[in-house]
Amino acid sequence: MMPLMFAPEGEENIIKQVGGKPEIRKHLETLGFVAGANVKIVAETGGNLIVSIKESRIAISREMAQKIMI
Repeated sequence: MMPLMFAPEGEENIIKQVGGKPEIRKHLETLGFVAGANVKIVAETGGNLIVSIKESRIAISREMAQKIMI
């Protein structure tokens, strides 16, 4: 397992685990970041990541991406 922030751009990955404080985990879960979901890094801009999950594109910070394990 490794944090999402280290995944290569354009490669599809499966989320294994979401860590962090309960309120952060809940926030990520409402965005679709749950174990078993497919996620792909679309681009990296200004230190943030744009990811594709559940047919949506979402921008998350590098700190959030560290809590998502693939």
